[in-house]
Order: sequence, then C-alpha cells, then structure tokens
Amino acid sequence: MRPATLAAAPPEDRPTAALVAARSGSAELDEVRAAAAGCRACDLWARATQTVFGKGPVPARLMLVGEQPGDREDVEGEPFVGPAGGVLARALEEAGIDREQAFVTNVVKHFKWRPSGKRRLHERPNRTEVGACLPWVQTELELVRPEALVLLGATALNALGGPELSVLRDRGQALDLAQAPLVLTTVHPSSILRAGEDRDAAFGAFVRDLRVVQRWLDRRALSLE
Repeated sequence: MRPATLAAAPPEDRPTAALVAARSGSAELDEVRAAAAGCRACDLWARATQTVFGKGPVPARLMLVGEQPGDREDVEGEPFVGPAGGVLARALEEAGIDREQAFVTNVVKHFKWRPSGKRRLHERPNRTEVGACLPWVQTELELVRPEALVLLGATALNALGGPELSVLRDRGQALDLAQAPLVLTTVHPSSILRAGEDRDAAFGAFVRDLRVVQRWLDRRALSLE
C-alpha cells in the first residue's frame, strides 16, 4: 500500500513509490511532480536550486529524454530552456515537429555542476545518480505513454536502452526497445553547441534524425485513420 499521497512517502523512497503508483494507474503527473520536488534518493538535490521535472501534454505522441537540467533549467525549473533547448527547438521546427505537442524531460532531475569562477559548469551524472533518478523518468513514460520516444545523448540511451547501445552507431534508426512503438536515439543538442566548425553539419544530421520520427508519426496517424 502506498502513502495517501506520494509526497508523504520518505524522500529517499519517492522515485520507487511514484513508479509503483503510475503502473497501478493511481498517480497523475502533478502529484508525481510535487513528490519529486522533495526527492532525496541521491545527493544532487543539495546543490541544485530545484527539481526540474518533465513538461508537456499527457498523454503525448512524442517524448524526448535528455541527460539532466543545465544552469538555466535549474534556475527556471523547466527542461530545455537554455542554449541546448534553443538548438532543440530550432531542430524540431525544421523537422516539422511542434514542440508544444511533445513531452520533454531528462533522466536526472537535478543539475550536477562544478564551480568555475562565477559560472556553474555541467558535470556528467554518475551511474549511482542516474540509477537513483531512473524511476522518475520511467514514471513519466508510464503517464505520457508516447508513440515515439527519442533518447537524446548517451546518458539517456544507456539508462533506458542499456549499456551496449551507442549513439554514434545507432542514431537515426528504430531501436528494439519496449518503451514505445518507436524508440530512436540521436545526439544531445548540447553536442552541437560544442561542434565548432562542424556545427552546421552536426545540426543538419540532428534534424535528419528528427525527421525520421516525424515521418514515422505521420505514417502511423494515416494507418490509424
């Protein structure tokens, strides 16, 4: 039996409690988001401004999962609102995908960073931190029930698909995974910001991967009419 509300569960147990509730059909996104705000399943909460949960319609035809919030996301409390989010928004538009109709989130819900002068620089979450947060994104999947799932970058791919998968090898093609009828991986948009002189080519490849998803969604919609 779960607590009367998920927020009443011990802070370190909330990820698992939320997943159990979602699988039983007894949880809604707002309740799960409120419970996540007090999560203490790992230590990342101590240096983060706030929990950054997913955003978008529930259910949604498309769900995109990245690694973790960045500096801007940590301040504003929403996923993909910083520079990488700008790249993602432009790529989705060029691919013909309405971002407002997609649910966007991250595997890890707190910003992991190290100081560099007055700046906070991203640090990749470790396996323990990813594992502690994984039930949250699994809960989002249960609630959103996407037709297409896009895993942005290696952290999301390996967390939800397994360590044997590779973004560079497997990007842009359907993966044999059970989380959605179509599961596809591509690069994280932050990698495009780091691409230097190759940025335009990297962005074009990113858009092509997203167009694979859009064409698949269009074909699926026609087949269901």
